[in-house]
Parts: sequence; C-alpha cells; structure tokens
Amino acid sequence: MNRAYKEVQQITVAVDCLIFGFNDGKLELLLVHRGFEPERDRWSLIGGFVLNEEDLDEAAHRVLSDLTGLDDVYMEQVRTFGKAHRDPYERVLSVTYSALVLKKDYNDELVKSYQAEWFPIDGLPELIFDHKDMVDSAMQRLRRRIKSGPVGFNLLPKKFTLPQLQKLYEAILGEEIDKRNFRKKLNSMDFLVKLDEKDKSESKKGAYLYELDEEKYNHIKNFNI
Repeated sequence: MNRAYKEVQQITVAVDCLIFGFNDGKLELLLVHRGFEPERDRWSLIGGFVLNEEDLDEAAHRVLSDLTGLDDVYMEQVRTFGKAHRDPYERVLSVTYSALVLKKDYNDELVKSYQAEWFPIDGLPELIFDHKDMVDSAMQRLRRRIKSGPVGFNLLPKKFTLPQLQKLYEAILGEEIDKRNFRKKLNSMDFLVKLDEKDKSESKKGAYLYELDEEKYNHIKNFNI
C-alpha cells in the first residue's frame, strides 16, 4: 500500500502565515524579504514546509514563533492553495493561516534578523507566486467576519478608546463608518467596560478608555456593522 501511495503522487505541503497588525490607524501585514530561490530578493508571506511528524496547526505556530518569538497566538486556517504549477520547483500545496497580533509584543530584533517588515495593507509590494491571492482571500474572510461579529481586539492594547476601535474597523473594511451608528451598535452589545481613565494623547479633553468583557464578547451574535 505504501508503494502504491508513492507511485500515485509526490506532493509537498507548506503553510503560509498572514500576520496582521494595527498601527497609527492602519492595518498592516508582516512580510519577509525572501533570501533563496525561487524568487530570491522578493517579498513573501511568512511560511515554511510542514515536517513529517508535524500537524498543520503545529507547523503554522512553529513558523510564527520562529520569526516573531510569539507563542500561544490564536491563528485561524483560511484556505488551501493548490494549483498544479504555483511553485516552479515542485508540486506544493500551501495551507494559509491568519493571525491578529499586537505589534508591540513582537521581538523586533528577531523580526529584523529575518529581513521582515510591516507594510500597510493598501500599500503592499509585489508578492511571489500566488501570495497576493492569499492576502485577498484572508482580507475577504476578515471583512465578512467583522461585519457579522466583533473581531479584531487582538490588534488593540488591553485598554483602548472608541475612536481607536472605530479606526480599526474602518482600516479592515477599507471604508468610513458612521460614528453615531457604530457607537450605538457597540452600546447595544454591552461587551465593553468603560473605565475611569482617559487617553489624552490626542486631545486635552481626552477619550475614555475601555476594556473588553471577554465572557460577554464570546457570546455575541448577530453583530452587523
């Protein structure tokens, strides 16, 4: 039976990770400057091959940890890309994962050592292979999810303002949101805890800080922006 499997096909499996961050009101993606052929010296998603004794999820977390030093990051599988000639060297199936992370938690020196850089999602350089399609697929999924449920809080600090939260949603959706309707919707969900603290970094009056009530947040349904 093993010989029959080998005679049918020889396929390599890889994982590619889309690591999203949020900075200065912009959604960003972490890319790596590829240091080997094929497509040497071009920009790429962060990826690697799945080891023989490794599960897909394990491989994705290993790749993320090796590059950023972050462990226990929640990642979601997006989809599999498997066109026959997507890699010119061999037949490779790539399973994509996405992660939303707080940029300040990153090991900057480790990231730089891999020649990785953050790019705004609306200003990405040309990417190798079908990685642009991977980005488009992940963004479509994220936009669907953010319209139906409150997501993206991993991109914000533990304490945040409502203007910061609205900017995050606008950055993901790529469009402006009506301030009054947005806040009315948030208040109706009752999953934000208003604190007796203000962020005065942008104005003297300041904006109140909020925290997420994770228990209520995890039970949110029918959230439509």
